[in-house]
This record gives sequence, C-alpha cells and structure tokens, in this order.
Amino acid sequence: MFFSSCVNNIALRPMHGYFEKLSKFSKLGSYRSLSSNPLSCLVFLENSKRNSPLLSISYTQNNVGYANKFRRSYSQQNSQSESKSDNGRKGSSKIKLLMIGFGFGAVIGLSYWYNKNVRNKMVPIANVDSENKLLFLEPPPVDFIAKKVEGNKDTSNLQLTLFQYEPCPFCKKVRAYLDFAGLSYDVVEVNPVTKKQLNWSAYKKVPIVVVKVEEGYQQLNDSSMIISSLASHLVDPDQDLTTVVKYYPQVDFQDTNGKKGSEIMNRYFLMFGDNESTGRSKESIMEERKWRKWSDDVLMHTISPNIYRTWEESLEAFNMFSKNGDWERIFSSWERQMVIYVGAAVMYLIGKRLKKRHNILDDARQSLYNEVNYFLKTVDEKGTPFLGGDVPNLADLAVYGCISSIDGTRTFDELMDHTKLSPWYKAMCRVIDSRRGKISLS
Repeated sequence: MFFSSCVNNIALRPMHGYFEKLSKFSKLGSYRSLSSNPLSCLVFLENSKRNSPLLSISYTQNNVGYANKFRRSYSQQNSQSESKSDNGRKGSSKIKLLMIGFGFGAVIGLSYWYNKNVRNKMVPIANVDSENKLLFLEPPPVDFIAKKVEGNKDTSNLQLTLFQYEPCPFCKKVRAYLDFAGLSYDVVEVNPVTKKQLNWSAYKKVPIVVVKVEEGYQQLNDSSMIISSLASHLVDPDQDLTTVVKYYPQVDFQDTNGKKGSEIMNRYFLMFGDNESTGRSKESIMEERKWRKWSDDVLMHTISPNIYRTWEESLEAFNMFSKNGDWERIFSSWERQMVIYVGAAVMYLIGKRLKKRHNILDDARQSLYNEVNYFLKTVDEKGTPFLGGDVPNLADLAVYGCISSIDGTRTFDELMDHTKLSPWYKAMCRVIDSRRGKISLS
C-alpha cells in the first residue's frame, strides 16, 4: 500500500519529489527474491527510463502473466547491472595485482641477474697474512672516485679510501670522524643494489675503509671499529695500524635458531698502548663508550621507521639522497633510477620490519623525539656545549652522524621543531666544517 500510494501520488504530480523517490526506489535491486519486488515500484522505475509513461499500473496489476514477465525482465536487467559492477571491481583488483606482481618480478629478476652475472663472478683479493685476513697485497680495484678530501693539516701520512653509500647513517658517522680529525681520504660511492664496487670484498656492507700500510692494504669493516682503530692509531702513532686491528677480532657465532652471525669485539674501546696519559678521566672514557653504543643500538634504529614511514616519504628521501650524493654524475641514468625506486620500495618495507623488531612506538616520530631528548638531557646536565665538554668526543660524532643522515628530510625538520636539538646540531656542524679538508670532485 505504501509503494502504491507513492506511485499514484507521482502520477498525479509527476515532478513533485520525483528524483528523491526515484533514488529511493532504485535501491530495489538489493532484493534477491523476484516476488519481493513491489510491482508498482517496478512500473515506476520502468516509466522513469522513458520520455513518457508507457505502462499502466492498473494494467499490470490486472494481468498476472504480464506482471510476472515484467518482474522477471527487471530482475534480469538488475542482475546484469550488478554483474558488470562486480566485473569492474574484479578488473580493478586484477590491475592492482598485476602492478604488484610486476614490481616484485622486477626485483626478483634484478636479483637473479645480479647473482648470475655479478656475485658469482666475485673474486675477493687474496690476503697476505693468515692471522690478519683483511690485509691485502694489492689495492682494491676502483673504477671511479666520487670525490677527494684533502686535509690541510693532515700529518698522519695515512692513505684512506672510504667505500660508502651516501645516505647510510653509519657512513655519515665515519665521515664525521674523518672530517673532525682533519684526515685526507678518497670516497667511492657504492651502488646499494648491485654493490659492484665491492666485488673485490667478501664483506658486503658499508662503510669499508681501506688503508695503505707498509705490508700492503688493510681493510677496516664496521663503522665503530673503523673509528676506534683509527683513533687509537692517531693517539699513539707508534702503534702500527695492522697491530691495532688485531685488538678488534671478529667472532663468528650461531644463535639458538641456527642463524649465523658475527661480532667485532672491543669495537667501542680505544687502544691507547703505552700512551695511557690522555688527559681524560676513566669516567669520561666510559661515558663516551656508553653513548657510542647507545647511538648504534638505539638511536640508529629510530631513523628508518621515520624517514621511510610512508611510500611518499621514502621516495622523497631517496630523491634527496640522489641530489646530496650527486648520483646523477656518479651513476648512469638507469642505475640512478633503479637505486631511487627499488631502494625506496625496499627501505619502506624494511622500515616497517625494523619498527616492529625494535619496539618503536606507533607514532615513530615520538620514539625519535624521546631518544634525542634523552641524549640532550645528559648534555644539558653537564653544562657544556657537547657531551665531550667544550670539544665533541666520539659519542657526539656518532650521534651527529646519525642525525646528519636525515638532514634535508621532513623527519629532520619536524625533529628540529619538536626538540631543542638545533643549538647542539648547529654547533657540531660548525666544528666539523672548520676541520674538514678541501673537497674536490673527480
């Protein structure tokens, strides 16, 4: 009765509430039972498709056969319409799946090509000392030196080559130390996807520093070990670097799950040799060691979940890395695009995994703010510009390397807005810039 009266009212006043009622009645397609469709509403909907009404409600109500035929026709039309809609949704889902599959296929194909054509052809250079497996007779092959840094006051006589990846915070930490110490060094930019610049090395992570020594070429791995060994040598130059390296042995192990790993022992310790009187207290040395470890174990792990928090931020970060690292000059066009897009996708996924592994808060930014504030509180309590006092120590350099790796991203801007990091960070920049050697591009 309700629908019948509605249609009769529309027949008497065709334009009054017409579109509102049409919209309401058009939802009848949700009824699955043929007989449940009110006949008068079906007639109204059919007439709404025509310029002038062709069907009479009284005619259809008085002719049962025609009424059932009309209901059946409407049901078939509605079913076809829903089928087209479902097919459209399925088509859209298929396109998305194809795009995802293409992306994964590209990554898998690239990995296959790399393993077949690059990794399997890798021949690490031979070492000359069975006790020092990272001492080589010949220098590693270098196709292209990205830049040279020449320290104006460098008296160390060290010839250093840094194999790095521009945005890597561990590489930034090593560069911060080299610049602070005023050392000269060459920089080789490593493609993070193919890593072809490391074909000569069995160790495939960056940073790597190769030092020319009397017996050949000494390879230094792990950012903290690199800094500790070089700092120990500079404190006591009479200690040969090949001797210092032996104080940082690598120990291989296997955990309870059967996963193999390795650990460099003593990497946060400075080996002063006979030059124990460094003008530093035992407490300051232990504090420096504590905060260096905190930088690696805690602060570093808050970086990736922040700068790779979303796909947009990840891609934005890699474009910034490309600009800062001068990748357009260093890599070919296809290599640069591959590093940007494959790197952004991989790091976006890794960022999610690291967030879960290291118990980062749902709001990853807050985790970063909390850790930075924790460090700043200690500096403030000392009443000095830096943790090391009036001059930065190795812990300051470690934290600076970590933070400087995100300089230029929206994460960095928000970090400056929500913490009081700016005075310490700007002071660190001034000190390091004043000690850095002259940079020249190859």
